Amino acid sequence: MTSSRSERMLRVDQAGEYGATRIYAGQLAVMGTRAPHATEVAGMAAQEEDHRARFDAMIAERGVRPTALQPLWSVAGYALGAATALLGPEAAMACTAAIETEIDRHYTEQLEELGDDDPELGAAIREFRDDEREHRDAALAAGAERAPAYPLLFNAIRLGCRAAIKLSERI
Repeated sequence: MTSSRSERMLRVDQAGEYGATRIYAGQLAVMGTRAPHATEVAGMAAQEEDHRARFDAMIAERGVRPTALQPLWSVAGYALGAATALLGPEAAMACTAAIETEIDRHYTEQLEELGDDDPELGAAIREFRDDEREHRDAALAAGAERAPAYPLLFNAIRLGCRAAIKLSERI
């Protein structure tokens, strides 16, 4: 059995990766395959699905209870993805930039807290953090900052992401 700290980290990280798959599903449902950045979004979605599957396996192997909020994150993630895609391709990219900025901060804090206590989890978090940084940078390069009301959208999504992290750690 893992430590309660590792369990909490694994629970919230699996929830976050699951939420990311739902956000991208919502965006792709609105964008289709030919919208600007649809190919990039599909590539990011595939990476997030891999992250989620790997955390799912770790949860199962370690007997960690997933968050009870997963049904909420399914609906909320999909709705956020669809809503930002409806605002346009730059807003979809702004969503990615905001979330990945917050996840970079979150994963970095987890790595500092974890230290060398759980090498398997630490390696996964480090690898996934690097992928999330690439997603953020790609979103910024694709025009995220040109989204309507970018500062408001960016900061509101980051705030929502922080709240989801806090809730998923414990519930």
